[in-house]
Formats: sequence, structure tokens, C-alpha cells
Amino acid sequence: QVQLVESGGGLVQAGGSLRLSCAASGRTFSNYHMGWFRQAPGKEREFVAYINWRGSVTYYADSVKGRFTISRDNAKNTLSLQMNSLKPEDTAVYYCAARASRYSFSDYTADYDYWGQGTQVTVSS
Repeated sequence: QVQLVESGGGLVQAGGSLRLSCAASGRTFSNYHMGWFRQAPGKEREFVAYINWRGSVTYYADSVKGRFTISRDNAKNTLSLQMNSLKPEDTAVYYCAARASRYSFSDYTADYDYWGQGTQVTVSS
């Protein structure tokens, strides 16, 4: 089991920045690729960003590319998402998720084994 706890959400004006964190405990953090997903009211949960177990490979959704940066610190068992130039359409609950490292990249929610409880991000116009 991997336990994931997100933090860092909040209310920010359009154009502002937030940094989300995800603290992992339980099994060895470096055995997992990690992803960030988000879910807006009335919409399906969608992929935001991915980082491989070593931190050497990242992928982003087109909607956040160039504005968001995913990173991890395996020594501290933490995952981060730096969000800049935020837009009202970024408003959602943000989740971190873990996928076993023996598998390749995926942006499907069903391919991730462990999830945090989510943190709310609200961007006002």
C-alpha cells in the first residue's frame, strides 16, 4: 500500500501561482511513477502531468504545458506540481496518483493504483 496526501491548494487570482505537494508513505516511493490529475465539477477526472520513477521523464497535458512543472524528491518521498499563470479553467480538485514502475507511461486514471484524497484549487477571474 502507498498512502498519498496532497496539500497546497487554495484560492488564487488568474495569473497567479500555486505549488501543490504530495507526501507519500508506505511502500518505496521510487518504485512508482507518479501522476497529477484533476477533476472539475461535473467533469471527468483528467490527466495533468506525469513523472517517471527516477524523475527523468515527464509528460504534460496540452492544456498545462509550459505553465505547470512536475517534480519529485525520492529522498523525501514527495511529489510536487508548480502551477504558474493559472487560469479560471484550472479550477478543480487536484489528485496525485501512483503507478507501479514496471509499467510504462499512462494518462488513464484506471492505470493508477493509489490515489490521494485531493486538494482544491480555485482560480478567480
